[in-house]
Amino acid sequence: MTAALTYALLIILSLLTSAPAAADLKLCNRMSYVVEAAIGVDEKSATATRGWFRIDPATCRVVLQGDLTADRILLHARALSLYGASPIPENGNDTLCVAQDNFIIAAARQCRTGQTPAPFTQITPTKTDDGTLVAYLAESAEYDDEQARLAGIQRLLGIAGYDAAPIDGVDGPKTQAALAAFLKSRNLSADIVSQPSFFSTMVDAVQAPSPTGLTWCNDTPHKVMAAVATDDGRSVISRGWYRIDPGKCLHPDITGQPKKVYSFAEAVDADNRSIKLKDKPLNWGGLTQLCTRESKFETSEQGDCLSRGFTATGFAAVDIARGGKTLRFALP
Repeated sequence: MTAALTYALLIILSLLTSAPAAADLKLCNRMSYVVEAAIGVDEKSATATRGWFRIDPATCRVVLQGDLTADRILLHARALSLYGASPIPENGNDTLCVAQDNFIIAAARQCRTGQTPAPFTQITPTKTDDGTLVAYLAESAEYDDEQARLAGIQRLLGIAGYDAAPIDGVDGPKTQAALAAFLKSRNLSADIVSQPSFFSTMVDAVQAPSPTGLTWCNDTPHKVMAAVATDDGRSVISRGWYRIDPGKCLHPDITGQPKKVYSFAEAVDADNRSIKLKDKPLNWGGLTQLCTRESKFETSEQGDCLSRGFTATGFAAVDIARGGKTLRFALP
């Protein structure tokens, strides 16, 4: 995921006309990630936000309808939690409130209970020939729609445990073999690949127990945030956080063939505060001290966590040498 963290969120821009546009505003996704977007609207000194709009690779979604009379339109986007640390940079100039689930917030500059601040970037979308306003989410790879769709499939195949690397949006025997193996394992016909629902099928597959690799399953009524660490014999890399919703499973992306794998997870509330039972945090870890921090992270340095702004956290060793291992997080 290190390379993914360098990806830029590119918004293709042009100036809007000064008159209100009687057209819808679309967001189009040319990234290799399934994303969730939130929109901010500045109008007459009031700011509202709305989300989440899920957008698959190579698809567009209408996020505002009708005349666009707002003074400013702002955007915040995030990749689905199953990708781990989001590759989308969080460096917008406006801080507005969002919620974890679908939301509409009328006064979005002062967050209330259940709301959290998030960075938004002002956008000025392109006006197409039919009057529609469009803004694009893109990566530094500058995929076109066809490439973004294939790269998105390659990325999810990798998380599901099938080797489709490199993730480049270029078709070939390796990608086709991985895709065929995935379809066969799920008893799916080849024609489902061209259907609009295919990304939902793949996301569901990634969130189900797997016979290979590591799977986390959340059997609690709470949101669980998890971190994974891998030891290849030269260095130990820890990264997080992966969000696992109640009743869902998830595979962290473990690349290569690490000699050891470690796991830590904790239950949190809507404000991302640790949930406690009998004054003890509800978490699942072990004795191996590795570095984490509250926000998303990835680090290969595990010594002196505190001096680098990290926290030493107890991870549990996970044996995946004999095949798949499913860790189920449940109430004690």
